[in-house]
Amino acid sequence: MIDVSKSLAIIAVTAVVTALIRFSPFLIFHKGTPKPILYLGKVLPHAVMGMLVVYCLKNTSFISAPFGAPELLAILFVVIVHKWRHNTLLSVAGGTICYMLLVQVVFA
Repeated sequence: MIDVSKSLAIIAVTAVVTALIRFSPFLIFHKGTPKPILYLGKVLPHAVMGMLVVYCLKNTSFISAPFGAPELLAILFVVIVHKWRHNTLLSVAGGTICYMLLVQVVFA
């Protein structure tokens, strides 16, 4: 049986550590954010998204049916939705739904 006090202690420690991690940049850079950090804030999101695309496509076979069609169609969907709405959450969620529909329904 799970001990309630241990569970609450784990939740409390996790909450405190998460809060410290989130608040630490504001505590460290209270006088102004250094230029290298601002630069990283501009380029890292794009680099991470590119890395995620490569990771998602690493096991895609372009030489056997369906030749990566669901993946490429979902990527096209994400690009179109993002250019249209400029909303990352909508683009990623819509792309995920599109991909799952393609894999489960269209290319099943």
